[in-house]
Amino acid sequence: MAADATSTKKRGVLFDVDGTLIDSSYFHTMAWWQAFRREGLDVEMSAIHRRVGMGGDKLIQSLVPDCPRDMQEELKSAHGAVFSTFWPTLRPFESVRDLLSACSEAGLAVGLASSAQKRDLEVSRHILDAGSSIDAWTSSDDAEESKPAPDILVACLEKLGVSPEDAVFVGDAVWDVKAGAAIGMPVIALTCGGISEAELREAGAAEVYDNARHLLEHLETSIIGRLAAGTASA
Repeated sequence: MAADATSTKKRGVLFDVDGTLIDSSYFHTMAWWQAFRREGLDVEMSAIHRRVGMGGDKLIQSLVPDCPRDMQEELKSAHGAVFSTFWPTLRPFESVRDLLSACSEAGLAVGLASSAQKRDLEVSRHILDAGSSIDAWTSSDDAEESKPAPDILVACLEKLGVSPEDAVFVGDAVWDVKAGAAIGMPVIALTCGGISEAELREAGAAEVYDNARHLLEHLETSIIGRLAAGTASA
């Protein structure tokens, strides 16, 4: 169960986890590549990486359009098994804890809008070790449809008790930007997941930074800073 957001926090910031807070995008690419190979499917890593951030079901459909349903389940299971072998090597990006803490101390409700499997999210939360800086979180169990559909963002906002117009989403993939746009929520994109600034801006990202440290350095002048200022004056 997610922690209840403080009722006085009327505005919030949502964070994607993989590739945004934790350096895991390329591990997911490797895990999917191995899963495809196990099924005799030769899919290029570059094609997989560009789709990391989609829900697993949509990633498979995009890369293997005629994939039978039973094989889809095998692929998702294999991806999860392989990715779990990388857990010991996962690390948060530099300054992630400081960024989460700064957002919380600025009076914003902080949510992890992750569509990862529940067990993967628990590992990620342990790696982040952000304590009370995080008010709520979601996993794939909380959404009917995966990104780029906005279901997971809506679920996280509901747990925080915050409306889309009073929040901002921080992600690293084109699919994060599209999910935010679907509910009218501005998206700050980070390039640390391996997607270029040009692609993220073309998708509609309101602001683009290199990583958590870069965003933290510009926090006061960012959308997050302006949102926090609005909270303070409310």
